[in-house]
Amino acid sequence: MTTPPGDTSPPIAPLIALSADYPPEIAVPAIPDDDRVWVPQAPDVWFRPLLLNTVTGQWCNLLKVTRAGIVSRHRHPGAVMGYVVEGKWQYDEHDWVAETGSFVYEPPGEIHTLRVPPDCTQMITFFNILGAMIYVDDHGRQTGYEDTFTKIDMCRAHYGANGLGADYVDQFIR
Repeated sequence: MTTPPGDTSPPIAPLIALSADYPPEIAVPAIPDDDRVWVPQAPDVWFRPLLLNTVTGQWCNLLKVTRAGIVSRHRHPGAVMGYVVEGKWQYDEHDWVAETGSFVYEPPGEIHTLRVPPDCTQMITFFNILGAMIYVDDHGRQTGYEDTFTKIDMCRAHYGANGLGADYVDQFIR
């Protein structure tokens, strides 16, 4: 940006054009008042969708576990960020424990086993997952997977059956 010689006024910044072509925001209570919003994922394991991005494959959710023990052994082809809202958990492959208030960054590619320790009765963690979650057995063989689209399908089935309506999930899809 140039100004004429001798002009001491501050430069004028270009205007940023307004656009109406963007999806609506999502602003919801993270911990829902209605327990029907929690989608069962496994025995004593639920997730609460917050964002299901069908363009990038990203999803954000709360994971709630109400028992101690192994939750899953899995691998992520993309990065994962987490923030522990309540309780604690760990990966068997590491010596750290993620406790209430902890931030966790998981690099892509690692296989790890999520475990809730015996002294924890409930764990809730916010996860921002970029890509899929691939479940593996002790030998590293794939046993299942989840991605944005399987999460949407799980939500539609759960909400359709519990009275919220299958389209309840639409508010989280971008």
